[in-house]
This record gives sequence, structure tokens and C-alpha cells, in this order.
Amino acid sequence: MLISSAFDSGNIEVLDARSPEIRLAIRPDEGGNHYQWFHFRITGAKGQALSLRIENAGGASYPKGWEDYQACVSGDRQTWTRTATRYDNGVLIIDLVPAGDSVWLAYFAPYSHERHLDLVAKSSLHSDVAYRRLGATLDGRDLDLLRVGHGPRPAWIIARQHPGESMAEWLMEGLLARVLDDSDPVARALREAWTLYAVPNMNPDGAARGHLRNNAAGANLNREWAEPSLERSPEVQLVRAEMERTGVAFFLDVHGDEALPYNFIAGAEGIPSWSEEMASRQGDFLEALLKASPDFQTRHGYPQAAPGKANLAMATNWVGERFGCLSMTLEQPFKDTADTPRPEGWSPARAGQLGRAVLEALHQTHL
Repeated sequence: MLISSAFDSGNIEVLDARSPEIRLAIRPDEGGNHYQWFHFRITGAKGQALSLRIENAGGASYPKGWEDYQACVSGDRQTWTRTATRYDNGVLIIDLVPAGDSVWLAYFAPYSHERHLDLVAKSSLHSDVAYRRLGATLDGRDLDLLRVGHGPRPAWIIARQHPGESMAEWLMEGLLARVLDDSDPVARALREAWTLYAVPNMNPDGAARGHLRNNAAGANLNREWAEPSLERSPEVQLVRAEMERTGVAFFLDVHGDEALPYNFIAGAEGIPSWSEEMASRQGDFLEALLKASPDFQTRHGYPQAAPGKANLAMATNWVGERFGCLSMTLEQPFKDTADTPRPEGWSPARAGQLGRAVLEALHQTHL
């Protein structure tokens, strides 16, 4: 039996691989201040009852994320299911009997860099899409932007500032599939009313390195918006510069939350310029998204910042304050939705459907 992680988004350290009780640890992000994402392969263990023990789980960035969590497993890297998992005294224990001699495990279904490139390439073929390379990341990867439609109002949707939140790009895949579906009247109307600027992966370096939150310099991009730099956070610097060129009338930053078993919106309520008009526009969008997706809810989420106390280093707050637009963060669960649970948990397919619902809500909201 062999355990490996030397591949795109791989992350695990093997402490002791002697079965049946296998000792593992998650490798921290660059910067050393975050870890939780894992992704590894087991070969040569078909039919063996394994107990995989991630021994540093208790020191992870969000240990409450392990409660009621089930790890993702796949034999073909296409279909991901959940497997028995428990959290005991700081150790995450995954019980598994591999059905074949090659099995993959991950914190959530991975969204590979190759799939990202396929998404960008396929989307770029549409006649209503223009591709732009905004610049290079610190590891030399392209930062990709898709401009969709030709309407008068600019809408920006970005995903995966935190690279381990792979459900964010699964949502973007579903969103792009719908907005580029010429048989869909909502898609056609949106492309007439809006110009959508989509960044499917804000942090390709962190994603490839198997990070949870940081980029190649150890920066948490969603704390860099007030003062980004090409040396530390070029991804934010490049996107901010393009936003200044295009303007922003609607902004959505797509994420995942480790602990909360809900889909929810976090707004920009604490920014200095927050107003009743902004609150009304946000309320309209939330109501529309509730109607568009039963997997979305508004009862549970993050506490609102006190008036004038929002952290302007975060994307939603900086964009809302700078452009005076409807600016929000959409969070998805790593586990499942407590109100609408499914055997597969929260999944790529369900994230894609929520992306489609986001477009429905945007279409129904008067901004």
C-alpha cells in the first residue's frame, strides 16, 4: 500500500503507513498560519479495512468544521461520495474499505487546474464571451477573466480567493454553463442587461499547492483588498485595477464555510457608506435567491459588523464602499445543508445548481 499527494492540489504528510491504522497529518499553507484542506491517493489497498487518522486535525484553522463532517472519496476522480468519518479528541478518523486498488480522498471534491483551463477554454468559444489574461500569479500561472455579455451594467463575480474552497469554482461552472446557454431566455436577457466579469479562480497558485486559504506568498487574499501589492497579492491588485476600469454595479464573492451547514450571504452592512437603499437592494436579492433555490436560506450566517466597523481589507466590504454597489459574499458548506440534506452531502452538482440560481436572482432583482 502507498499513500501519495504529489499532484495538483495534493496535501498530506504520512507519519506511519502501516495498516490498518494509518497516521497522517495535513501540511500547512505557505505562511504556516492555516491548514485544513487534504487531498491524497491510496493505492494497493483493495478490500482492506483502513482507519486513516489525521492527527493534527485539532490544530486546523476551523476544528469545528470536523464535527458532523464526512470525507469525500472517489475511485475515478469524477464521482465523489462520502465515507464514514469521525472526530475524536483532536484526531479526524476516516474509515474506509477501498473498492479498488486506487482510491482518492479529499476535504471536498477537488476542482483541478486542468478542469479550470477547460472551463475557461470552453466558455471562451461562445460568441458573447471575451477572454482576458489579467496577469501572472507569483508562481507564473495566468489569472483568467471572462467577460460575458454586452449590457450597460457591469457585474463582477469572483470565486476561490481561498483555494481550498473548491465548491466555489463548481458553482462558477454551473453559473457559466447557464449564462452561456442560448436556449435559456434568462441567460439571453442577462447578457443584454449586464456585462458579467467572471474570475473562476482567484488563487490558482494556492489551489495547485493544496492550500486552504493562502496564496504562494502566504497571503490570505480576502484580507488584501485595502492595500494589495504585486509582490504579495498580485491576484487582488490585478482584479482591483480592472474593476477601476470597468466599474462595478453588482459584486459577488463566492466562498465555502468549514463549520456552518448552510448556504448563506454575508453583506457589507458595516461599511461607512451603508444605507437604507443598499439594504433594500440586498434584501431584494436575498428574497429572489430564496425563491430560486430551496438550498439557500437566510436564518443562519455570520454576525453583521457594527456600523462603520467593516473590515475594508475584505473584498465585499472594499468593493461595496468603493463603488456603492450591491456587494456580497456567498458561502457554501463543506458538509451539507442542514435544512435540505442529501446522501452525497453538499456536492459539485448542487453547487452548480446554486450557481444557476444566482443568475435567476440577479435577473429578478432591480438594481
